[in-house]
Amino acid sequence: MFTEGDDLYASMLSAIAGAKESIRLESYIFADDAVGNRFCQALIERAQAGIAVKVHIDAAGSLFWFSRKMQNHLRCNGVKLRWFHRWSWRRPWRYNRRNHRKMLIVDDRVAFLGGFNIHQENSREYYGDARWRDTHVSFGGSLVDVAVQLFDAFWQGRLRWQPMQKEAGSRLLHNHTLTCRHRLRCVYGAAFDKAKTFIYLTTPYFVPDSHTLSQLRQAAERGVDVRLLVPGESDVRIARWAARHIYASLLDSGVRIFEYLPRMLHAKTVVVDDNWSMVGTANLDYRSLFINYELNLATADRGLAAELKVQFLQDLSQSESIESQDWERRDGVSRWLERIAMMVKRWL
Repeated sequence: MFTEGDDLYASMLSAIAGAKESIRLESYIFADDAVGNRFCQALIERAQAGIAVKVHIDAAGSLFWFSRKMQNHLRCNGVKLRWFHRWSWRRPWRYNRRNHRKMLIVDDRVAFLGGFNIHQENSREYYGDARWRDTHVSFGGSLVDVAVQLFDAFWQGRLRWQPMQKEAGSRLLHNHTLTCRHRLRCVYGAAFDKAKTFIYLTTPYFVPDSHTLSQLRQAAERGVDVRLLVPGESDVRIARWAARHIYASLLDSGVRIFEYLPRMLHAKTVVVDDNWSMVGTANLDYRSLFINYELNLATADRGLAAELKVQFLQDLSQSESIESQDWERRDGVSRWLERIAMMVKRWL
């Protein structure tokens, strides 16, 4: 598990440098900055060595981050680069559905997945103490084969293709499959309904649908220790206002809410009862649950659950608890902004 960008990027770049057969990289944001240029150079070096290198970047996510110069540099040096859902006057509605996945697969042997984009905002070296706090994981074994199939399906435009996987153990879950259009929402809901002891949930953008919200409240009302960790300051202010509009109903049901203070929190994790956890690219908001293409690792691995739990409690120690009595005394301007934000919650 990785919670520091510099550690993750070093591991990813090492895997890329050691590639013998293939590299598949998928990212929502790929920035033309210090971090992005290190990846660009590493990918080019392997492509020039005869390695098959494919890079799939979201056209909206990287719109103001990537550059034509970097695009040409990659393509001219043997890297196969594709944009996901570029703007088209013929099919403008597609632009609303984004590929929010962040994944690297090397030699069909090791894969990296999580919330980290490729930009210097995640790096202590380049961004210092203001760097974003995020979570990524790496894995091997049969799950890598599934990751390869999911990458290749998207590369070929088969966006709702679903691989065969065992129900038990660890699974890679993406939404908008042929059998379920809101798969991640269903998985979250099932986990919340089955929880007996605790639910520790971290998300940078918390604007869930009413059913998911109700499941969290019901879990707290039946005695489950439900704790929600969100950023104290967000890079998307309107999403923070919308999240705060929901606080009162959660607090009334016994959900404990914490706002992370040191820096921007961008991790997307959940731990339930020490025996189930999920980490990946999906936020707990409308875009991730119903619109965007996401990819999460859901697992019964107690080791990962323990790591995520330790990190969650560490983050909590640097957070401010939202108390019901204090929350009711917030100013009128804040309440007005929260109501306005909720009017556009389906687009956040």
